[in-house]
Formats: sequence, C-alpha cells, structure tokens
Amino acid sequence: MAFVPTLGELERAVMETLWSATAPVTARDVQDALAGRDLATTTVLTVLGRLERKGLVTREREGRAHRYRAVASREDHVAELMRDALDAAPDRGAALARFLGSIPENERAALRDLLD
Repeated sequence: MAFVPTLGELERAVMETLWSATAPVTARDVQDALAGRDLATTTVLTVLGRLERKGLVTREREGRAHRYRAVASREDHVAELMRDALDAAPDRGAALARFLGSIPENERAALRDLLD
C-alpha cells in the first residue's frame, strides 16, 4: 500500500492551483495564481520539483518551459489521506465510528446514500 505524502502549507497552495487549473500550467502560471504571496519563480520551481518527487505532479516539456499538472484529482488525494488515516488506526471500526459521530447529519445521510 502506497503512503500518501503530507503537504506543507505552500505545497498545498500549489496543489490547489494545479487542481483548479483546466489544463497543465507553467511555473509562471502558478506564481501568478499565488501573487499575494510574493514568491520568486525559483521558489515555485523548487516546490513543483518537490511535488514531482513525491509523485503528486507530472511535468511535460513545452519549448523551453515545462507544464505541470496534478497526477490525481483533489478528491482522489483526500480519499488516499483518509485511507492512510484509517490504516494507522489500531481499531479501524472505532476510528470510523468516531469520524461518523463528528460529521453533520446531512453528511452522514450522504454517506448512507453512497453505501446503498
């Protein structure tokens, strides 16, 4: 079973940008999307490289630049994190029961619908 890498705050912001994009993006596109953070292009490239090594991002060459995209959707990533958390629990049933007890009734109803 593969371990899902945890993300730092800046990595999460970059991933959110990639997940929101409708097509692969350049480092400059990511930098522009995170303009409020005043990041250098080298910082963005470092984060993208780290995400690529973690297996969360792929890149393809386009001329002199690279275009980046998320390997999986945001929902796939969250599902993997949830599976990892459950796998770490010594009593999976108890962990699920606590989780279900912590979410609003409308979300419990949605889960019931999904299970039916």
